[in-house]
Amino acid sequence: MGHRWDFSSVLANTDALLVGAIGTLHIFAICLVLGLSLGLVVGLGRYSRNGWFYFPATAFVEFFRNTPVLVQILWFYFALPILLPFEISPLAAASLGISLNSAAFSAEIYRGGIQSIEPGQWDGARALGMRWGQVMRRIVLPQAIKRMLPALTNRAIEIFKMTTLASAVAYVELLQQGKLIASLNFNPIEAYTAVAVIFFICLWPLVQLSYLLERRLRRDE
Repeated sequence: MGHRWDFSSVLANTDALLVGAIGTLHIFAICLVLGLSLGLVVGLGRYSRNGWFYFPATAFVEFFRNTPVLVQILWFYFALPILLPFEISPLAAASLGISLNSAAFSAEIYRGGIQSIEPGQWDGARALGMRWGQVMRRIVLPQAIKRMLPALTNRAIEIFKMTTLASAVAYVELLQQGKLIASLNFNPIEAYTAVAVIFFICLWPLVQLSYLLERRLRRDE
């Protein structure tokens, strides 16, 4: 017996999907900024030869990269309030889990990009009297970012899709609203199809923008 597609109940709940989309974009913006920024700091620590920076950065990467992000979110939501004298909101728990997990993966992208820069450029910069931070800021990172752009774009896409895990702690995002529509109208196929379409509509411009930026950077070389 074939399925009879009926999106009328989904279209009747576009306001709920809009609320979910706003929630998704909200947590995505938080996790993107925190994940990529913290990832850069941890990546620099992973690249450092100073043990005081290298070992904590390595421990951070290994822990958050090798444990499930869903477990991390649930731990922050249920266990962290036991250790700290205040409650934690679903948004905060999900943002912590996704951001820290993304930072661990982003750190390895940054480390690999920095290591891809030829050692001779470091030597030349030091010969000019530049300090480590100046070399990193003026010479190494501008070149490394160009090489890391495809990987960082993939990381941003993964962060966007990981926002669906926030539904595990009842944060109101797109998948959470899709589940609600499906349970109320008994139309899981249509509801989740609508969620998938909205995700594609949100992500496709980001991917195309990254392609455009890559082509522009190649022309500038």
